Amino acid sequence: MLILLPPSEGKAAAGRGPALDLSALSFPSLPRQTVLDALTALCDTPQARTVLGLSEGQLGEIGKNRELRTAPTLTAAELYTGVLYDNLGLDSLSPGAAGRAAESLLIFSGLWGLLRITDRVPPYRLSMSVKLPPLGGLGAFWRRSITPLLDTEPGLVVDLRSSTYAAAWNPGDRAVAVRVLKDGKVVSHMAKATRGLIARSLLEADAGPQTPDQLAKVLDDLGHTVSLGPAPSARRSWTLDVLT
Repeated sequence: MLILLPPSEGKAAAGRGPALDLSALSFPSLPRQTVLDALTALCDTPQARTVLGLSEGQLGEIGKNRELRTAPTLTAAELYTGVLYDNLGLDSLSPGAAGRAAESLLIFSGLWGLLRITDRVPPYRLSMSVKLPPLGGLGAFWRRSITPLLDTEPGLVVDLRSSTYAAAWNPGDRAVAVRVLKDGKVVSHMAKATRGLIARSLLEADAGPQTPDQLAKVLDDLGHTVSLGPAPSARRSWTLDVLT
């Protein structure tokens, strides 16, 4: 089973480990150097704030991006600090669940493409929604190299990504995209907390569902109120609604 996550805008302020080593990251064939070069070049221009969508109070992120090659790193498990990751609670997983997290969790990133939670990178600022000169939209850029890598990965895919990061890979009908509903309406901010709890539940349970129906049953047995949608058309994912 693969569990797909977005990154979070909230990140740890600084790393404490060695400088970035792209060759040591998972999926080393991904063209990370290309995106890194484009980002650091952008951050030497006056257009960086506009392209990256930064507010006045976020201008320090440009300086961080300039220093990515030499800045201290930390693991992806330590880096992301947003609502989803707070509720996933990687630092408090049981030993068995922590091992499953290292194997199953895949974090989609505008800068790194894909990360496992053990990969070491410095804090950065680059959303998948950015059109990065000269590469263009990052969702389309990453999709070309991520698709052949992940299409060969076996097993059920539990998709907890936001739509921005879902653009980087379409796993088709072996995936279940999780939506969060309240009073019959799809919610966004609350969805981050619920998705974090769903990921944690699956990791701690060690249930290993292999089909969408099995996933729905596992989550129901774990106390979540869920509803699995009808079978999708070709190359579309199943939808699982979680009611809060």
